[in-house]
Amino acid sequence: QVQLVESGGGLVQSGGSLRLSCAASGFTFRNYAMNWYRQAPGKEREFVASISTTGVGTNYADSVKGRFTISRDNAKNTMYLQMNSLKPEDTAVYYCRARLGLDYWGQGTQVTVSS
Repeated sequence: QVQLVESGGGLVQSGGSLRLSCAASGFTFRNYAMNWYRQAPGKEREFVASISTTGVGTNYADSVKGRFTISRDNAKNTMYLQMNSLKPEDTAVYYCRARLGLDYWGQGTQVTVSS
């Protein structure tokens, strides 16, 4: 079955960095674009970044453009989100999403940025 497992979250000070990972299994990872989303307390889940099957095409929310970098390693069935210059407003649970006809989501990883 399809599984998406996020890791790499934690507590970091404002201005710091974190690298999130999303390990995928149960489908042919290299054939699908992938996405990162996040949900802050009391807010709707929002798009963060997406990446094409080869990794050449990427797209970012305006709020993270220039600070976050999405990437993937198709040999390892893993997607990454490098987050630099973190701000308190980046505090959220971060999810990876795979759209395989049906939508699949990971369990999320908590990122907390202290001021």
